[in-house]
Amino acid sequence: MKIILFGGAFNPVHNEHIAMLKAAVSRLGADKAIIMPTAVAPHKTGYITAPPAARLEMCHIAFDGIAEVSDFEINKGGASYSYITCDYLRHKYPDDEIYFLMGADMFDCFADWVYPERILKDVKLVVCSRTGSADVNQSQKHFEEQFGTSAEIVDFTGAPVSSTRTRVAAALGANISDYVPHEISKYIKKNGLYKIPDLAKAQKLLTSKRAEHTLRVAFMAAENCRRFKITEKKAVTAAALHDAAKYLKLSDKRLKGFVPPEGVPDKVMHQYAGAYLAEHEFGITDEDILNAIRYHTSGRAGMSDLEKLIFLSDMLEEGRKFEGVDKLRKLFAEDMDKCLECALHDELGFLKESGGDIYPLTQEAYDYIKKQNAEKQGQKTE
Repeated sequence: MKIILFGGAFNPVHNEHIAMLKAAVSRLGADKAIIMPTAVAPHKTGYITAPPAARLEMCHIAFDGIAEVSDFEINKGGASYSYITCDYLRHKYPDDEIYFLMGADMFDCFADWVYPERILKDVKLVVCSRTGSADVNQSQKHFEEQFGTSAEIVDFTGAPVSSTRTRVAAALGANISDYVPHEISKYIKKNGLYKIPDLAKAQKLLTSKRAEHTLRVAFMAAENCRRFKITEKKAVTAAALHDAAKYLKLSDKRLKGFVPPEGVPDKVMHQYAGAYLAEHEFGITDEDILNAIRYHTSGRAGMSDLEKLIFLSDMLEEGRKFEGVDKLRKLFAEDMDKCLECALHDELGFLKESGGDIYPLTQEAYDYIKKQNAEKQGQKTE
């Protein structure tokens, strides 16, 4: 018998999870599929999350009639390690072929998992990769070199859906029906999963177009926060509130007590008002979040990683279209500090050419990051 094990946080389960499993079952001719939601994923701490029991129930709903759902890892509790689960299944099904299904992103970092060799003694890997992806071929080559075996690659036509985007959309009170099955959407809404009320409330201060931009900023921030050891909730909170004061007049009662800084251009003022609003209307006390909002338009010297992330997510989110944006996005994927320097350089150049006023903090931000990058480069060449 051929068995497919599909493990993960399923936080939440979404349309692509179901499509991946169906593609793998069809390709392998599998007789049985087992869904294994984790109790606590060791590589996914700091995420906006639903309780284990809720994730288990969502798996039962989403995979009904498609696969068996196991509560082994959730009942075991604690961090969920795949080598333990694979050993459990190997003893339960000693004579059967077991395939461990994963996405291309997990396959790429498989060598960093705990005891990958022990996993491979018990199961074979099957990897779902979007059709035409070159990255999975490179990962396969590295995998073969390191482990002396290959994974089954299943091509399928995937959609840009992820648990991260689903969580972020739910947190901001946005529509998630494009990401998850209808019954899962109903379950999430009924149980108030992922929603952060103050962040959802803040979106009501925006135009629909600005709310869509804010959601895309939150997507980019959430999808990249782990690179910089920033928690998902922190990144999403800063992103969700960064433009909250964009359309508020300074006379608005919610800004009572706000003292506008002197010499601030109109297009920059909302960052300061937004930080005030975040603190006094939405109860944000984390100074790093407040500063990420306070300087998201101008930047400043000595920005924290969260400040840089929000500044660049605001500038480079997938809806932005300007000359050079693709180059900056590529640079961001490689080195955030180099991207920040290039982005500030381009912004200052545009302001000079167009005769616009250059806000001092922006010039200071550029000078600082340029010097910092030069010093880092000098240390590398010594």
